[in-house]
Amino acid sequence: MPSIGSLDRRITIERFIEAGRNAFNEPVASWTSVGSFWGRRRDLSDGERQASGTIDSFLVSRFVVRSNGVTRTVTPVFRVVYDGSIWNIQGVKETSEGRSRFIEITAVRDADGN
Repeated sequence: MPSIGSLDRRITIERFIEAGRNAFNEPVASWTSVGSFWGRRRDLSDGERQASGTIDSFLVSRFVVRSNGVTRTVTPVFRVVYDGSIWNIQGVKETSEGRSRFIEITAVRDADGN
């Protein structure tokens, strides 16, 4: 079970909102912060993938935050901003470490931090 002291990283969770439509009637993306939270980060894996003649590298990490009314609403349409990098959420689940105490967010980013 994570202790409060192990939640030593400040992360921001953002939600996509449609800010309007462009001339081609495509949604214009806008991201709004739903909050900043103390969390724990654990790297799971890294790798490379090749597509269209280029090689992309990526990093998969797991963030654990305290469960609250906001963090329980997070889904893969949200994203995490941590240490200047944008992390795309792949999955969200309640941890086995005490009922409704912590939320585990699995997220991926490009290994170069963009």
